[in-house]
Amino acid sequence: MENLIISGGLPLNGNVRISGAKNAGLPCLIASLLSSEPLRVSNIPHLQDVTTTLDLLGRLGATVELQENMTVVVDSRNVANFRANYEIVQTMRASILVLGPLLARFGHAEVYMPGGCAIGSRPINLHLEGLKAMGADIELEAGYIKATASKLHGAHIFMDISSVTGTENLMMAACLAKGTTVIDNAAMEPEVVDLADCLIGMGAKIEGAGSSRIKIEGSDSLQEHTHHLIADRIEAGTYLVAGAVTGGNVSVLDVQPENLLSVLDKLQDAGADIIVGQNDIQLSMNGKRPKAVNVRTVPYPGFPTDMQAQILMMNCIATGTGSITETIFENRFQHVQELIRMGSDISTSGSTVTVNGVPKLKGARVTATDLRASASLVLAGLAAESQTIIERIHHIDRGYHCIEEKLALLGAQIRRVHDNGTSREHLETDAEHVSGG
Repeated sequence: MENLIISGGLPLNGNVRISGAKNAGLPCLIASLLSSEPLRVSNIPHLQDVTTTLDLLGRLGATVELQENMTVVVDSRNVANFRANYEIVQTMRASILVLGPLLARFGHAEVYMPGGCAIGSRPINLHLEGLKAMGADIELEAGYIKATASKLHGAHIFMDISSVTGTENLMMAACLAKGTTVIDNAAMEPEVVDLADCLIGMGAKIEGAGSSRIKIEGSDSLQEHTHHLIADRIEAGTYLVAGAVTGGNVSVLDVQPENLLSVLDKLQDAGADIIVGQNDIQLSMNGKRPKAVNVRTVPYPGFPTDMQAQILMMNCIATGTGSITETIFENRFQHVQELIRMGSDISTSGSTVTVNGVPKLKGARVTATDLRASASLVLAGLAAESQTIIERIHHIDRGYHCIEEKLALLGAQIRRVHDNGTSREHLETDAEHVSGG
């Protein structure tokens, strides 16, 4: 086990380069299963979920090569195993994305029902119903989804809910299906567009990505390609909020600002001065305390659910009262009790949380419950007085590349420590050492 120790209360200042988007990188790597020729993906973030994805591809029979400059080459010509087993699928929900490519190219796939963060029910019926419409036979047996198809065919698919992974799975499957597939109420997230750009580079015929209707004309095969991932908009948003909650001045570099408009709008409402460049965003608080904002999470281009926990934490130390309504997942307020432990004034009613801002939070020993909850606790530790110890930080390693190193470059006092049975008193002594106490 590892923990993060943070000595808070310091304004963050400086520039931070944003890594490639995890939620674009995972499906792009998995898209390699559609081709017998190599796929190179650059700007890959060094994250646990990426490692898990490469492990999964290797178990299926793909050859994986790690090159310099964060580039990964995947060669799937010798894939001969079509079963994604329990022990790997349960650790990462994105594993479900191998279902469509394996079925489209090989006619057979077995994938264990996926796991991942415990943030609520995320049913995969949209994936399965779409594949059935394309001609797949699907059975559920002993926890596995078993899908077969002699040849997928085009179909007109209407998704009851705009699902990112559902859209991605069906879009990939349709690339090798016979005929034309239309996906209505498709997810419009930038990560879906990036996957479509990757597939188009591989020779796929896709129109409409980024809109609610995507049209795919099936191809016989896909070709070799090199794809550069977009920046991680959630990582960028998290560092901007870090600047806001510490009263600092932070710039995020190598980003696509157009993908962050809903987040930037809320930060401006909170009193931040925002300057948007071609590939960078500057946030300045100049020592000011943020103002509370109201947020309702909705699919893109609305406010992202993956930024909800971070903005909720900002409201904890803001002036005034703000409300957060979560409409995407029903169990995504697990960080609330940990923030209350640090002195936040929060009340919950159904899917809405009301936060009365307080001048300061107090450092405490807290536990991360999922990826974005982890981020909110790091932000709380940065803004709090005295030391904060965050346990179970393996969650944050799933989505943030070298978070303690990047924050340290901005002036944070933050340290990762091992807790192999170490006593609480020992950790708190380490925390005092970090702060110079």
